[in-house]
Amino acid sequence: MSDLLSTVLDAHGGRARWEEASEIHARQFFSGALWAMKGHPGALDDVDVTVGLRRQYVRQEPFFQDGHHTSFTADRVAVEDADGGTVEELLDPRASFAGHDLTTPWTRLQLAYFSGSAMWTYLAEPLSLTFPGVRTEEIGTWTEDGETFRRLRVVFPDDIATLSTEQTLYVDSSGLIRRRDYSVGIAGSTPAAHYVSGHQEVSGLVIPTTRMIYSRDENGHKVPDPLVVSVRLENVTVS
Repeated sequence: MSDLLSTVLDAHGGRARWEEASEIHARQFFSGALWAMKGHPGALDDVDVTVGLRRQYVRQEPFFQDGHHTSFTADRVAVEDADGGTVEELLDPRASFAGHDLTTPWTRLQLAYFSGSAMWTYLAEPLSLTFPGVRTEEIGTWTEDGETFRRLRVVFPDDIATLSTEQTLYVDSSGLIRRRDYSVGIAGSTPAAHYVSGHQEVSGLVIPTTRMIYSRDENGHKVPDPLVVSVRLENVTVS
């Protein structure tokens, strides 16, 4: 484990406390230009989200109608009813995005897959960085708005479903993750600059509650307009 990863784990509550927890729950609010671009304006805004920490699992509810929820895992995404029955499902969901670019519309199941992989990546971190097969290394620093960040390069294995196999995390002087860069493979490898704030301590875990995601130019700077995605969490709990 790199020294920087150890610093990040300590700043977010410590590896031991994260390994004791099993799930994070919150009320999720989505905004930004992406949802209308993909054909689902207002989708998954103001819903409950549950993220598994010991396995890759996300549930979001309601999903388009009361009594329906999403069930996301690395190799399957489904819509289920209140009894857990399958309404519709997509196996090997990542393959369904072949040929997509940023403006290609999504089906509802593709929306559920994107949102599930995103929310798991965001909320299972930093514990997910210790999972088998995940590789991390510290790379050069970055200065933005007068603040210098250490950077952690992360490479995820094929059996973890995330927005990008390779990502770069920006870590402030206190060890908190404040930005991440990646290219969204299921949306034409669109480069993103993703800003993280609103860190709150919840049951011993330090969890960000606000995320603002922009496109990224060839020099690594954010393109301020449009705001592609925003994520805000309320009523965060840990079990």
